[in-house]
Amino acid sequence: MTFDSLPEVILARDLLRRWWGLELGLAAADGSGYERVSHATCATLRAQPGSACAGSMREIASMVAKDRGVVVQRCHAGLAIVAAGVRGGTGLVGIVYASGGRAGDLGDVESAIAKGLGAAEAPALAAVAPALGESDLARIKDLVGVAAAAVERAQPATIPPTTFTHPFSEIVGDAPAVRDVVKLLGKVVKSEATVLVHGESGTGKELIARAIHYHGPRAKKPFVVQNCSAFNDNLLESALFGHVRGAFTGAVKDQPGLFQVADGGTFFLDEIGDMSAALQVKLLRVLQEGTLTPVGGTKPIKVDVRIIAASHKDLAAMVEKKQFREDLFYRVNVLKITVPPLRERVADIPRLAQHFVNKHWRNPGKAPGLSAGALARLVAYPWPGNIRELENEIERMLVLAGDAQELTASMVSSRVSGGSGTTPRALRDVVDTAEADAIVAALGRHVGDREAAAADLGISRSYLDARVNALGL
Repeated sequence: MTFDSLPEVILARDLLRRWWGLELGLAAADGSGYERVSHATCATLRAQPGSACAGSMREIASMVAKDRGVVVQRCHAGLAIVAAGVRGGTGLVGIVYASGGRAGDLGDVESAIAKGLGAAEAPALAAVAPALGESDLARIKDLVGVAAAAVERAQPATIPPTTFTHPFSEIVGDAPAVRDVVKLLGKVVKSEATVLVHGESGTGKELIARAIHYHGPRAKKPFVVQNCSAFNDNLLESALFGHVRGAFTGAVKDQPGLFQVADGGTFFLDEIGDMSAALQVKLLRVLQEGTLTPVGGTKPIKVDVRIIAASHKDLAAMVEKKQFREDLFYRVNVLKITVPPLRERVADIPRLAQHFVNKHWRNPGKAPGLSAGALARLVAYPWPGNIRELENEIERMLVLAGDAQELTASMVSSRVSGGSGTTPRALRDVVDTAEADAIVAALGRHVGDREAAAADLGISRSYLDARVNALGL
């Protein structure tokens, strides 16, 4: 999306023109590209040989590079330039500015103009320049800040490479909670003990189970998965333990169960908390004795299977409520791995999002990137469906993107972004939204470290805390 077509830029430009007769422009990071003029004064000054307009903007560029806020500076003709920097992954990438207003004493502007044009024309030209009071400048700074924030959000996002390495290529991310899981996995895969994986739906419990199997001593043996909430008791019992011919109507031949299929390998029992009490007893026998009896059978069958159980429920609490067998709980809870929800690993969202873009990109050529605006919206969303929901959102964005080489904020669903961008909004709401996006993005980049986020934003920690509270973050 170009500068002139951004909704916030269109709004800011319209207000600047109507209220003060000023023009909004975008210059390069070094101050070049400063071409827009607002009125007769600027046009006349720029037309003079040896005009110092470009030099004035270069000075502004050096100020903006050091100051993350909106700066006000006088040009060589004494007119005000209100400017804010646009930052990307490589630092300052541009400058949004409004120029040509007269701030301060009229005589100072006359004197500055007279140096280049002569005393005769100076008073008339100085009078043409719009007069700006302190309240005017405050509002202009707000508008320029909103426009600069919009341009910054529209920049392609750069995801810094991670220095955190581990052998589990299936696991993407390096947030502290993920590092703890990976550290524990390094020990778990070397053992043969039963593992309990706990975490909310969509956090990647099966991914953890697969990592344990394929990086462990049973990697060349079968890995079998069964969701315990997928069938009723009778069907689940037959699926797990198998049945003999004639055990029930339709049992025309012996059928081995999944435990027999997984013999020598790993059996992942997902949502074990949904298993009935009767099946819990049979499962306990397999864990304790390594034997099972098929439905309708009388002869025990020996199996060698490593069990990895998973549940989004709190099994310990279920034990207290007599909803889960205590003896089975202690058998499956030998080694416990808690998978963090996505809201506790916000810093990983950019990397996960790009991972899913690459995973689901089917068109020829390079996969598209994500704009900073799109990432800001993804980071701000709480993700109740966790990683599974994020992956579905990225798939949807890719469908909308078509052949585009960038996924923008407009492609994020209204459910995730919190509403449609087509609804008219008051200026204050636009400013608050831009500020909230910038704060959330900074907190995401620094894993919730407010001191680092405040330094990144160029504000004090106390001011950051105040704005977080005021904006309801």
